[in-house]
Amino acid sequence: MPTATAGDAATLARDFDLRDLSPGFYANPYPAYHALRTHEPIKHMPDGSLFLTRFRDVQAVYRDPKTFSSDKTVEFGPKYGDSPLYAHHTTSLVFNDPPRHTRVRKLIAGALTARAIAAMEPGLVRLVDGLLDAAAERGRIDLISEFASAIPVEIIGNLLDVPHAERAPLRDWSLAILGALEPSLTFAQLERGNRAVSDFIDYLRDLVARRRREPGDPQHDVLTRLIQGEAGGEQLSEAELLQNCIFILNAGHETTTNLIGNGLVTLCEWPEQRAALLEAPALIESAVEECLRFESSNQLGNRMTTVDTEIGGAPVARGTPITLCIGAANRDPEQFAEPDRFDIRRAPNRHLAFGFGIHQCAGLSLARLEARVAIGRFVRRFPVYRLDGEPVRGGRVRFRGFAAVPVVCA
Repeated sequence: MPTATAGDAATLARDFDLRDLSPGFYANPYPAYHALRTHEPIKHMPDGSLFLTRFRDVQAVYRDPKTFSSDKTVEFGPKYGDSPLYAHHTTSLVFNDPPRHTRVRKLIAGALTARAIAAMEPGLVRLVDGLLDAAAERGRIDLISEFASAIPVEIIGNLLDVPHAERAPLRDWSLAILGALEPSLTFAQLERGNRAVSDFIDYLRDLVARRRREPGDPQHDVLTRLIQGEAGGEQLSEAELLQNCIFILNAGHETTTNLIGNGLVTLCEWPEQRAALLEAPALIESAVEECLRFESSNQLGNRMTTVDTEIGGAPVARGTPITLCIGAANRDPEQFAEPDRFDIRRAPNRHLAFGFGIHQCAGLSLARLEARVAIGRFVRRFPVYRLDGEPVRGGRVRFRGFAAVPVVCA
């Protein structure tokens, strides 16, 4: 991390505004995060929200979902208006509180058991090896479009049993919808996001109708499980069903793409760590955890206070929007020794990349499996792979990843 004087860091923290960021921040946000943790760890933003960068504060908010709500009906009204994006983001699992959150999460988690995930591994290995074979023939690969993004689209598509011939639009729909979660939006981004939700809903209505006629195995087919609900329990409404199908396809897509892409680029930038992984392949599990910590795919989370409360000893009024900076918390020196050092042997490594508490990512075991297989097999197949030009960042604040990473396979 570039060094800065105390005065520079204090100025950086004072002037920080999530809605007005420099190009340098998108390339490397960590100096700003460090300045904020040091000088203004509970940062009052111009829009009245708070921006948290300390691990202990972020974790404390995660621990208390009653005081710090995930419901976005109030916050997203001014942002989206009466639109498809508003309908989607206020109905999906991640932006809701119990009991709706509990009901939907239980249905999804029931199809993501350890046994079900283990059963996916042979097919995942075949998929990854096929992508690696194609890269070996060409001698080069784009880590994102030709590798990292292809993996979760197939895995999540399989979970919902989306026919292979119908998966082509899924990535673009996902990028458009998740892109509309950025703190500052253009009209074009809003228009693209709304169109993506509408197109996605139209597609899913037809897919759901087909699945109602021909149900799958609810132990493995999440869509069938969501349609049928719990035996004797409450069923999802049609809106809840459709919007949470979109959520599942999106949530498992961009974050896992970023995890794989970020991990392979970081290993390239830290060659001694790549050499250690090659020498001891069993380190892949701890290597994935360090990739999650060091370059967290999801950098930001949001909550709203439901009562007057406090954070880190500072009073916070009811109705205050809170931004949880996961990327900063995962580089907090109070929690992690030498936090800006990438160390695949790091232990313990209790990062917050998957969140914490009741909203911890329901698909974390699947994401870890995808990353272990993809990163581990890529490194073994191409032990001296190298960048072939400058990687292109995705241009997101909330979701940190790459749009393109040209690599020579060797």
